[in-house]
Amino acid sequence: MAAAARTTAGRLVSSRAGLFTTARAITAAPAAARGLSSTASRAVAKQGHAGDRVNPASPYPEPAGMNPVEHYAAIQGPLHDYGSYLVSCLPKFIQQFSVVKDELTLYIAPQSVIPVLTFLRDHTQTQFKACMDISGADYPTRSQRFEVVYHLLSVRYNARIRVKTYADEVTPVPSATAVYNSADWYEREIYDMYGVFFAGHNDLRRILTDYGFEGHPLRKDFPLTGYTEVRYDEERKRVVTEPLQLTQAFRNFEAQSPWEQVGTGESYRPKEYKLTPPKPKEEGKDKK
Repeated sequence: MAAAARTTAGRLVSSRAGLFTTARAITAAPAAARGLSSTASRAVAKQGHAGDRVNPASPYPEPAGMNPVEHYAAIQGPLHDYGSYLVSCLPKFIQQFSVVKDELTLYIAPQSVIPVLTFLRDHTQTQFKACMDISGADYPTRSQRFEVVYHLLSVRYNARIRVKTYADEVTPVPSATAVYNSADWYEREIYDMYGVFFAGHNDLRRILTDYGFEGHPLRKDFPLTGYTEVRYDEERKRVVTEPLQLTQAFRNFEAQSPWEQVGTGESYRPKEYKLTPPKPKEEGKDKK
């Protein structure tokens, strides 16, 4: 009995001690919170508000990308040297060259197309074996309004070069099909879109527009509406091509040049389209 009583008393004492410990912990928690808050406030007061600090330190480093200006500056020097080398090799055919970013462009006359392209294809320091594209452009203000651009690729040296020449409505350009077989359809497309004639082409005919198409669509003086329209005729049960008939005259040809802007570019207001009032009737006609 005495042993059991001592065990029960020990349990009561230990439980009371646990209660006292819990009570002290609960009492100390607000004080600890006040201490933490006061410490944080002192740190903020010492360092200043986060929005007031200039360039606060970030744990994440800023990405350091490549500067394209420095990249092009490192490439343009060798490209200028290479362009000067090509001019020294073909002084009678290359008129000038230019370097824009990482692109080298040669400017030649139309009669120099075959010699220059052959040199760029066969020379050991060029090896531009592939003609990737031939494009055209129209600049109506120039005397030689059309520009023919050859885009060449050297697989051996992993390099590209651009060759530009010029022409007008009646001046032919030598066909490059004798040098590059891939120039066949490219020259047909330029002839179809711009009307540039390539001398020596075996099959120079339209490739994108229909048979009997009038004009060349990518010329700046070609009307956006075209000259003809294609529709399906219910009576004939087939597709017919007829001259275009405009229901309203929405095109303005009052400008000195058809390529400059007409007017100030301001939109008209509805009040400007009001009908004029009718003229008053004569007195003699009213009495009748």
